[in-house]
Amino acid sequence: MSEVKVNKISPRTNCGTVTVGDSGDSVSVTAGVPVTVNGDLKSNALKATDGGSIISQSGTTITLGASGDTINLASGASQSGFGRTGTVDWQTGDIKTATFTAANGEGYFANTSGGAFTMNLPAGSAGNIVSVVDYTNTFQTNNLTVAANGSQKIGGVQATVALNTEGQSVTFVYVDDTEGWKNVQDSTSNATGRGFISATGGTITTSGNCKIHTFTGPGTFCVSSISSEAPENVVSYLVVAGGGNGGSIDNNNGGGAGGGGGFREVKTPLTPYTASPLDGYPSSPNRVTITASPFPITVGGGGTNNSIFSTITSAGGGGQSGNGGSGGGGSPVTSAGSGNTPPTSPPQGNNGGAGGPVSPPFPQRSGGGGGGSGGTGGAGSAGTGGTPGPSVSTSITGSSTAYAKGGQGANGNTSSGPDIGAVNTGNGNGGKANPTVSRNGSSGIVIIRYKYQ
Repeated sequence: MSEVKVNKISPRTNCGTVTVGDSGDSVSVTAGVPVTVNGDLKSNALKATDGGSIISQSGTTITLGASGDTINLASGASQSGFGRTGTVDWQTGDIKTATFTAANGEGYFANTSGGAFTMNLPAGSAGNIVSVVDYTNTFQTNNLTVAANGSQKIGGVQATVALNTEGQSVTFVYVDDTEGWKNVQDSTSNATGRGFISATGGTITTSGNCKIHTFTGPGTFCVSSISSEAPENVVSYLVVAGGGNGGSIDNNNGGGAGGGGGFREVKTPLTPYTASPLDGYPSSPNRVTITASPFPITVGGGGTNNSIFSTITSAGGGGQSGNGGSGGGGSPVTSAGSGNTPPTSPPQGNNGGAGGPVSPPFPQRSGGGGGGSGGTGGAGSAGTGGTPGPSVSTSITGSSTAYAKGGQGANGNTSSGPDIGAVNTGNGNGGKANPTVSRNGSSGIVIIRYKYQ
């Protein structure tokens, strides 16, 4: 190989061009030998041996690498001026399930569903950053404890911090030895998909954005999923017990009527409809918050039979002179029954009416009317049976329906009170003038309403 050794190559004129090599040639510079132009390396582009861009400039924009490339800092190298504060590299391939030590510049997903554990922060220096998020939304049940390194502080205090809010995510930046790690971002909202209640059981209908489950007999309200919005899991309901049976004494005394079944209702703000005056919202003991589980439903038949949904029990209506949801009407020889037994707030029913006096010239005495959900049954008069206690109406199904009316007392030995025991209304039945006549009350009903879309 021939060599040419000179100290300087200059053009023939002061403004000439010096050309090294011919077209198609490769001009090499020995590795380690600097190439300078007035002390600087000058080029609009620096290319790799495969022709890809390493650095290129267009106007005032300088680009590192080319599309599809990955740019890495060497191990141990540091950067400045790129605005790293507030960003971390999320470790999506390493979900944490037990105590671990975090590294500067990394974010972690902490799964505490199997139990609480601790994230130890690294030894901090100014500008260090660490983030963590509740992976399974279980921090409220099993906390994640955050501990600083050695004597370093978190928020100016030398103590651990418990993350105990569902779906919580936090970002810590180390400021200085006075304040230590500062929490610069704390999200306590769980941005998961909304979701709604999904359930089966009973006869299902819809009204607007609400789904309605009507149980006319025993069954199961089976909830497969609930809403991510807690208020939507508080459902509206109507629970009416079976109505009381009409009673009798003998051929000279009209029997007292049966009381209406206990009536209990709660209407939540998220399920709009016209509720009864006995709406128990927002009284805390009357509210039912459902979970993803089965809820057995009991629907009381005619007589002193209860209806039940979750923690809500409506008492069956009292028969003649009997206590219950509403009390049964008194007979000429026994007192009226008491309503709202056992007591609830608002009251689930009312007292029955008293039996009537002797009706001259015959010794015929009338029974009292049964109490209803809307009021007390009327007392029997001389020869005339007591009036029924009124019902109350609700539109929980989408149309107004009356429930839990008291029965009418019998008119001595002349006639029984009207049979008003319509099925699934919880109405009490009328008193009997003939002791051999069967006078069963109406069966009850359970209705559940909730937002489903």
